[in-house]
Amino acid sequence: MSGREFFQDRYRQLGWELKEVNLRQAIRINNTNARGKNLVERLNSLGVVLQKIPFLQSGYWVLDSKVSAGATAEYLLGLYSIQEAAAQIPVSLFSDLRGKRVLDCAAAPGGKTVQLADAMQNSGAIVALDVDKRRIAAVGNHLERCSITNTVVYLLDARQVPSLNLRFDRILVDAPCSGNFAGDRDWFKNRTLKDIQCNAALQKDILTKASECLSNHGELVYSTCSLEPEENELNMDWAIKNLNLQIQETHSSYGQNGLTEVFGKKLDSSVAKCLRMWPNETQGFFAAKLKRSQPHDR
Repeated sequence: MSGREFFQDRYRQLGWELKEVNLRQAIRINNTNARGKNLVERLNSLGVVLQKIPFLQSGYWVLDSKVSAGATAEYLLGLYSIQEAAAQIPVSLFSDLRGKRVLDCAAAPGGKTVQLADAMQNSGAIVALDVDKRRIAAVGNHLERCSITNTVVYLLDARQVPSLNLRFDRILVDAPCSGNFAGDRDWFKNRTLKDIQCNAALQKDILTKASECLSNHGELVYSTCSLEPEENELNMDWAIKNLNLQIQETHSSYGQNGLTEVFGKKLDSSVAKCLRMWPNETQGFFAAKLKRSQPHDR
């Protein structure tokens, strides 16, 4: 079960009509580095025309640019990161991050890790994990460029995170997922329902192990760039029924509520508190914020 028509029918059943989208380039200012640097004005003088993204604290659309946004001195100095607009949302869902112990379960290529560190003002500590040695190098380069000093990077499968014997105040599970067509013109040719089901199973495994390491009063943000409910709402419904977690309000001004009925199956009503973003000027995205229902018994 695959192909454009198959997925088009699925999305229609979920209440969305498939349409072509033109993604807009976005950047995120690294405020810890850029404070007092008049970055917007500096970029404008180089011919990089920016517009504030209303639903993000530090995100800007690149309206026009005479130079590559990744080739300015300001970029190389870590004053900003090139980061897709919807991808900036998950980190923004956490409450105060300063001084916290934070786990980033699938860190590569490092954009959200840098965003976490910036929100923390390089305080506290981040443990960033990834399973791919080459992608770990990209994380290290990103951290170095942005002068991040509070992060340690491990080549480790997130399903093995309990082996670190640590508890975390904040956990980001930006889960490996199926992606979506908005960023991949061959997506419909390369994805099947079986792929989606396999990814959903992996995501459950990561959620299970990550939740074991969440402190009693901690927060876990789960996100994907998938449109498929198996990787999103259905996983959240499963998590609250099996992992001693409850979904919190996101208070985001962008996107739609999570689906509470999927292909005839009714989900827990709290799944509506999740955030679903269909592709438009941003990538498709899904995010949810969770806390423990009951404290650890140890």
